[in-house]
Amino acid sequence: MIITGKYPQLRLRRSRQNKWSRRLISENNLSVDDLILPIFIVEGKNKKIPVKSMPGIFRYTLDKLNSIVRNAIDLGIPMIALFPYTQKKLKDSLGTESLNPNNLVCRACKQVKKKFENKIGIMCDVALDPYTSHGHDGIYASGDVLNDETIKILVEQSLLQASAGCDVLAPSDMMDGRIGVIRKALDKNGFKNVQILSYAVKYASSYYGPFRDAVGTKNLLKGNKKTYQMDFRNSNEALREVALDIKEGADMVIVKPGLPYLDIIEKVKNKFKIPVVAYQVSGEYSMITNSINKGILNRDVVLETLMSFKRSGANAIITYFALQVAKDL
Repeated sequence: MIITGKYPQLRLRRSRQNKWSRRLISENNLSVDDLILPIFIVEGKNKKIPVKSMPGIFRYTLDKLNSIVRNAIDLGIPMIALFPYTQKKLKDSLGTESLNPNNLVCRACKQVKKKFENKIGIMCDVALDPYTSHGHDGIYASGDVLNDETIKILVEQSLLQASAGCDVLAPSDMMDGRIGVIRKALDKNGFKNVQILSYAVKYASSYYGPFRDAVGTKNLLKGNKKTYQMDFRNSNEALREVALDIKEGADMVIVKPGLPYLDIIEKVKNKFKIPVVAYQVSGEYSMITNSINKGILNRDVVLETLMSFKRSGANAIITYFALQVAKDL
């Protein structure tokens, strides 16, 4: 039976009929240029240690790091992010290993810079939690983290990492005022071109568990981080955090976690027009990977998820899927 009647002159499905047409009118696109690869590093030689809570993710000794970085460069990934697994014997209440110029992160930066020069960017985490015996991001006393005392250590840590060749410092500690103090110290000491990618919006989230396993802080944390990381019930507060960090000199900002906070990414981008990085955190990675391993999902889900970050306004994405996605793209 032929159905007759009036149809709209504009049929939106017309533009969806062919792949070339869908490509032509796509509003957002994901490319390898959007990817930042996190890498976990560990002391030792010739080791590739699996992270149990993150299937397919490993901790690498420095003698294996160059091959991972070479792979990222060959795939066109613009930047790596280094995260250390610090030996328990090197941890103390003040995180003093963070100020060791020969610590794992500093040696890794020097090695990558010497081997690859500026073929790929290096991002380093500025915080004390990988180095403290209590698992907090700063000096812990009387059930809380001391703000100003912590910043003094973060400044020294930032200068050490910049001296080692770090291109992008990423303060993840959430101390008030640290961006301005770090920026002034960098400029004063000849590091005017070192960028600051601020964890301006870092929520006190339950999605960080696998990461804490990866860096060895999971069973160390005393209490929680709710007195300095953001309350997940708040969104306007995120805009205030970003505004302060921009004023203090941040070049870019991170929203973390990613997928549960797409609304925050959109708000920040629309309000400030600053480069925004989404962090697809360890809990997000593990949930997606475990579902894929059970046959529930496939790699298309990974691409769809990453595209949601782009659609919400993210300029780049820190993702443990970076190598896989770069190959797929």
